[in-house]
Amino acid sequence: MDAHNIPNLNTLKTGRGRGSGLRGRALRLNQSDSDGEASKEAKDAVIQNTDQDAAQSRLSAVELGYLDDPFAKSFVQGPTVRRYPIINRGTYVRTTAIDHLIQRFLSASPSSQKQIVSLGAGTDTRYFRLVRDNPSLRSILVYHELDFPTTTTAKVSNIQRNPYLRSFLPPDTEYGSENSHLYTLTYNAHALDLRDLAIADPASIPSVRNLRRDIPTLLLSECCLIYLLPAVSTRIISSFMTHLLPTPAPLALVIYEPVHPHDPFGRTMVSNLSQRGIVLESLETFHDLAAQRNRLKDAGFNSGQEGRSILECWRQWIVEEEKGRVARCEMVDEVEEWELLAEHYCICWGWRDGHDDKEDLDVFSRAWKDLRRQEG
Repeated sequence: MDAHNIPNLNTLKTGRGRGSGLRGRALRLNQSDSDGEASKEAKDAVIQNTDQDAAQSRLSAVELGYLDDPFAKSFVQGPTVRRYPIINRGTYVRTTAIDHLIQRFLSASPSSQKQIVSLGAGTDTRYFRLVRDNPSLRSILVYHELDFPTTTTAKVSNIQRNPYLRSFLPPDTEYGSENSHLYTLTYNAHALDLRDLAIADPASIPSVRNLRRDIPTLLLSECCLIYLLPAVSTRIISSFMTHLLPTPAPLALVIYEPVHPHDPFGRTMVSNLSQRGIVLESLETFHDLAAQRNRLKDAGFNSGQEGRSILECWRQWIVEEEKGRVARCEMVDEVEEWELLAEHYCICWGWRDGHDDKEDLDVFSRAWKDLRRQEG
C-alpha cells in the first residue's frame, strides 16, 4: 500500500516480548533545561503510555496463536485490542528473532552462568518465558530489567499479586517500598532512569544491584535507546562497557529499532509518531544497518557487528514449516505492505569477547559466528 495510506502508527507499535512496530519504553525524553518540568513530565507520559500499547500488541499476537506467552495477559489493562495482521506478524518475527539470538547465546556452553540486562524493559515477559521453557536457567541465568520507576512499580505490583508469576521467583524475593523494585539473585527489576547512567564521572554512576561483572552479559535495547539523543545513548552504552561491565568479561548489545526515515514510508512513520508527541531522537543518526553497525563498532564491540531487517529475519530465520503455521493464524492479504513495514525495522548486534583465559571468553563469537550479514 502507498505510504500515505499505512495504518496510523497508533497501530504500528510493537508488543514484545517489545506488530513489528515501536515498542514503547518508560524513559524520559531528552530535552533542554529550558523546556520546563511540566513539559518534561508530559513527554515522559507519552513514552510511558506506549508501553501499554506494546503489551496490547503482544497479547493480540498471543491470542491469535502467533506466540506462546501465558504471561502476556498479566500486564494488560482492559480488554484485548486486536491489531492488524501485518502488525501481529511483525510482533511475531521481532520476538522470534530476538529469542533466536538469545537462545544461541544461552546454548553456547549451556551449563555456564550468563546474564541479560534489558534496557527499558517495560512489560516484557521474556524472563518468565525463558525459565518456563528451560527451568535449569533459574540456577545459571541472572536477568535484569531497567526502567522508569512508574513502569517498574506497575510491573512489580502485577508480579506480587499474581501467584503464577511469583512461582518463577525464589521465596526470598525482596520487594521495594511501594513495589518500586524487585531483587533476587536471578531476576531483578530496577527503578532507574537510564539517563542517570549517561554520566562522565564513573563515581557518580548509580550501582545496579546484583549485577555480575564476571560472567558473559547480553544487553538488550528494544526501541529504548532510540528515544534518547545519540550522545546520551552513547554515554549509556559507554557506562556499561567501561564501568558497570568492563573487560575482561564478554559483553554484547542487541538493538531493535526502526530505520530508513527518509523514504515515503519512513517519513510517514515519523510524522505519525510526532503527531502523538513521540520523537525518535536517534533515528536520523542511526538510520540504516550500516550506521547501526558502525555505532556498535564505535562503542567498542570490536569482536563483531551484524544486523538485518525484520523482513530478512522472516525470510532467513523462520523455517518454511513455521511460516506455514504462522500463515494459518490469520490471513495476511497485504503482502507488499507487510514487506514494506518489515524493511523499516532492524535487529543489530555487536559483541566484545573476553580477554583472559577464562572459559567462555568467546561465547558470543561461537553463538553467532554463522549468522550472515545483510548489507544496506
